[in-house]
Formats: sequence, structure tokens, C-alpha cells
Amino acid sequence: MIRLLAAVLLAACAAPAFAFDGPEYPYKVPLGLKAPDVPEDNPVTDAKVDLGKKLYFDKRLSRDGTVSCATCHAPEKGWTDQSPVSTGIKGQKGGVSAPTVLNAAYMEFQFWDGRAPSLEEQAKGPIQNPLEMGFTHEEAVARLKSIKGYAPLFKKAFGDEAIDIDRVAKAIATFERTVLTGNAPFDRWQAGDKKAMSASAIRGRELFNGKANCQFCHDGFNFSNSDFHNIGVGMQAKEPNPGRFAQTKDEKHIGAFKTPTLRNLKYTAPYMHDGSEATLEAVVEYYNKGGAANPHLDGRMKALALTDQEKKDLVAFMNALNGDPVAVKFPKMPE
Repeated sequence: MIRLLAAVLLAACAAPAFAFDGPEYPYKVPLGLKAPDVPEDNPVTDAKVDLGKKLYFDKRLSRDGTVSCATCHAPEKGWTDQSPVSTGIKGQKGGVSAPTVLNAAYMEFQFWDGRAPSLEEQAKGPIQNPLEMGFTHEEAVARLKSIKGYAPLFKKAFGDEAIDIDRVAKAIATFERTVLTGNAPFDRWQAGDKKAMSASAIRGRELFNGKANCQFCHDGFNFSNSDFHNIGVGMQAKEPNPGRFAQTKDEKHIGAFKTPTLRNLKYTAPYMHDGSEATLEAVVEYYNKGGAANPHLDGRMKALALTDQEKKDLVAFMNALNGDPVAVKFPKMPE
């Protein structure tokens, strides 16, 4: 009996503390990744992916018909717009650089300040943002209902023709869960191909995990801890963006922004939440000097004293995280 009890306790301790028990992800994922978690109430299906893709590219989801999700998160631009800040309806400018959709499925929170707890909630935000797509949710749904070709697509995806904002968001989020990039030189190197990374990139990996201490925030297979840190970016502005603090009202979050993935950085410049750094070399230099001093700077931000060669090696490693680009064809729109 004692041995049996010990075995049970050992098994319980060995079990993952936060095992996910949602629907299975039905598609093969690229080398280096794991299958994304899928919400219980939003299983991934081909029909839902197809609908979500059409909604993602449909500019009619904006008030003046000029902006879609793909406007700021364009596949051919690394699923960003490659601009310091994005442009919405009427040429209005946003306040942050559009984060990539690539591997957003692995992020615990969405948006730079984490105000959305899921891809579904994130998908609702731009539609009703006056600077972005400029609709209310009710107006957006009414627009979709006026397009006859959408009703059968919603029926195929959800079982009936009802259209509401939750279904719109679920479809877009489902499509976004298929936007995954991996199979980078690092992934192949880690899988056993020791020629996949250059000697410089291998040295850069050691720096990344050691002297440069990058792995503290950029950890795991997606190279992000999905947490929020003040690294000093934008804090010298007259009215700094409060970052995560706007959501939590916790002073430790003043000026803190979500850690982005480091995958496919080749396609997603400029960098930082405000698009203030144009190149990876500039990013490394920013960290090398310890960021920008401010009262809320993360305590792990320290001057690194990297040599010129070490800086080059770090950039080489980050470039070894560039995997397969995710390209999709513009879909035929419902009429």
C-alpha cells in the first residue's frame, strides 16, 4: 500500500502542472514548434480557416472599405506593415508598430500591452478602433450580413448562417492559428544538423544564453516569455506610452511591453513597440548600452560590454531564427 501511494504521488508530481485539454490542432506544425493550444469553444476546422482567411483580407470590415487585418499585418511584409506605426482609415496614424501575426498563436496575451487575453478578443479590437477600421461591432456585422456570399460560409463553419461579432472573431483567430513559422537553421541545428548554423551563429547562441542574458525574456521555442518588461524604449518621450500599466494599474508595469517573438525578424523590421530601431544591429547596440534609464527600468537591463565580434555573433544567431516565410494567396471575396 505504501509503495502504491508513493507511486501515485510520484506520478502526480511528474504530471505537467498546466496541461492543456482543449481540442486537437489538426495540422502539421513546422520543425521546432509545438501544436498551438486551441480553445474549447473554437475548434480548428478547414471551413473556419477558409472563412477566417476571407475576413482577414476583407477591407469591407472597415468603415470606408480601405483597411483590412492584412493592411497592417501583410503576409508579404512578415505579417506586419514594416512601418514604425500603422495607418488606419482616413490616413490616421496609430501609436505603436504593428506586431507580427507570425506565431501569435503561442502568445498568452495579445497587443503590446496585453489587453486581449486571446486571439479571439484581439480580432475584435481593430474593427471598433476609430483609428484603425472605424466601425462599431454592430455596424461591422450589419455590413457582413449585407454581403450574401458570407451567410453560406458562416453556415459551413458554424452550422448555421447566423453572423455575430463572436463568430467573426473566432473565424479570424482560427485562420491566424495557422500562421506558423519554424524550420529555421536553428531548428535544424537543434534537430541534429550541425551544419545548419554558422560558427558565428553558434557563438551567438552561447552569448544569447549567457553573457547577453537574452534568454531571460526570449525563452522557449517561440523565443518569448509572453511577459511584460520595461527596457526603456520610448520612456524619454514627453508623454511616454504607459504600456501594460494601462491594463493592470500596477506601477511595476509602467512602460512595460510584451516580449515579442524573435522568429523571422528578417521580415519584421523596424523593431521595438514604437518601431524606433531600424536594424538588428541597432537593437543589439541598444541592449549593449543597457537600455534607456528610467525609474521603472527592468532590473535585468545592464550594460553588456559586448565586443564588436560578439555583437555580430548575436545578430548571426537571430538571423538563424529566420524560418520558412508564411505566404498565402489573396482569397476570392464573397459577393
